[in-house]
Amino acid sequence: MRFDKRIVTGVAAGAAALGLVSAGAGRLTAQDSGGFQVILSGLDNPRGLAFAGNGALYVAEAGRGGDGPCLPGEGGPDVCLGRTGAVTRLYRGVARRVITGLPSLAAPDGSGATGPHDVSIHGNGNPQVVIGLGDNPDVRMAFPDDNPIRRLGFLAELRSGGNRLSYTHDVSRHELKNPDRDVVDSNPYSVLADDSAQIIADAGGNSLLRAAKNGTIKTLTVFPPQLVDAPPFLGLPPGTQIPAASVPTCVAIGPDSAYYVGELTGFPFPVGGARVWRVPQNGRSPQVYRSGFTNVLDIAFARDGSLYVLEHAANGLLSGDPASRIIRVSADGSQRTTIADTGLTNATAMAIGRDGALYVSNNGTSAGTGQVVRIVP
Repeated sequence: MRFDKRIVTGVAAGAAALGLVSAGAGRLTAQDSGGFQVILSGLDNPRGLAFAGNGALYVAEAGRGGDGPCLPGEGGPDVCLGRTGAVTRLYRGVARRVITGLPSLAAPDGSGATGPHDVSIHGNGNPQVVIGLGDNPDVRMAFPDDNPIRRLGFLAELRSGGNRLSYTHDVSRHELKNPDRDVVDSNPYSVLADDSAQIIADAGGNSLLRAAKNGTIKTLTVFPPQLVDAPPFLGLPPGTQIPAASVPTCVAIGPDSAYYVGELTGFPFPVGGARVWRVPQNGRSPQVYRSGFTNVLDIAFARDGSLYVLEHAANGLLSGDPASRIIRVSADGSQRTTIADTGLTNATAMAIGRDGALYVSNNGTSAGTGQVVRIVP
């Protein structure tokens, strides 16, 4: 199932300067906005967040596209390539883009970009960055080796103190094996840095992958579609059901050391139809852990075992409402509490800091107006 770049992922060249808000170590000085603190602003399509062992916060920016080459958009304008993807680090009150010039595909206004989608760090190890694609990986082969489009769909590692990038795995190439036996389409969207490998959710391939340090990639599991009610505008007979793809968008390690994966769901993006899966580390016999969510883009476990779920479109992608929401589910699953639903718009990622606060990528599908906000649950 193709992951629609117009909705969650995606022509001006160059990166806009960050509009940064100063932060002091241990205490954030930030703009107050609707009950949360804006700690970073001026970001281009901010996505995944990760804390290093030293407390530094890393943000993957999918960029704002560029001057081309351009590819046909999925039902919308062409998306054009640029080197505007980046990784930003906030450490001891100083924020800067530590890596720039990464591949980015976006609409002419820079919105809905596909590029660096997530960043993850295991302890004090090197940050791992996954770069999206959202297409058949063979489309890259029509371009010269030095064209940045050839690096879409890769896993990369930040080395030498976080200022040099090494492309380690061609994640999207693995999709040519077609693990889900559906349309060949790959969009690496989330990465979890483990001690011996990187665990990657391929939203386009509906699969969870294990990228080993020796360069090999293995399919851990494939997430099946579900039958959902057809929306009325399709004009199908009442009661007709159609398949909706899983579209895994995030992976986290649980208190039991299993992998937990949240799903956006594919068209028609049913309200209440998104699930969180539990996947053993060997990938066998995945099971639905929690259900009843809408268009999930990230999850995180708190120290007490409760689960935070970020809904990108709380009222469903087809509603046109950009409002996002964070829900906390108690460890035993018996209670659900809305933690935040005011001021969150097209939120795309979430991480829990050492202070117990939630850090969220807000305005995550916009160029120049993306934020990271801090929310105390």
